[in-house]
Amino acid sequence: MFHVKRRISVSTEFEGPDGEKTLAAAQAVFGDRFGLAERYWSSLAGAGVERGLIGPREVDRLWIRHVLNCAVIGDLMPDGENVVDVGSGAGLPGLAVAIAKPTVRMTLVEPLLRRATFLEEVVAELELDVRVVRGRAEEKAVKKIVGGADVVTSRAVAPLDRLAKWCVPLLRPGGRLVAVKGSSAEEEIAQHLGTLGRIGLSNVHVETTGAGILETPTTVVVATRIGGRR
Repeated sequence: MFHVKRRISVSTEFEGPDGEKTLAAAQAVFGDRFGLAERYWSSLAGAGVERGLIGPREVDRLWIRHVLNCAVIGDLMPDGENVVDVGSGAGLPGLAVAIAKPTVRMTLVEPLLRRATFLEEVVAELELDVRVVRGRAEEKAVKKIVGGADVVTSRAVAPLDRLAKWCVPLLRPGGRLVAVKGSSAEEEIAQHLGTLGRIGLSNVHVETTGAGILETPTTVVVATRIGGRR
């Protein structure tokens, strides 16, 4: 088994006037858990790059483009909710949310061994109350373990129609899909709205989160599984 050994302790994103804004945003999002967020960032910038989970060119924008971009979606999740992060990869968005908002119960679902191993090591090192499940969202064994979630989230996993087919069976009636998307969010909804309805999703819409903290708020597609209240 690998271990999270290599650490990068200083982020160039916190340098200069723009860096001060980024630091202030990170401190606002993570509060007294900012130290944990820094350690997670260090694992991404070090072992995450070494193992191919993060591209080397992303290191200089890890906070803004990845960690903070993901962490702020926790604002859409009330305390105590059971959240499943599908295709978690390096833990984005799941680990970022779990650090920023420890009041949700987070499960990370990841099929690839090297990624799942990285997640398990980071969870252990940071002593986070987070479960890691190795497998694909569409597998029966995974559905049995994590089914009935209040929220299923993802980032850069698949087009909206395919993602929804994997995620809907993991949701309880009235549970929500919260998919991090970019500028194409409205276009994806328009393209796949019929399919989303047929597989059991309603109230499909775009929300943004992180306004007032991030220079560019995070865009997400939110949809509710038919059969219960949101």
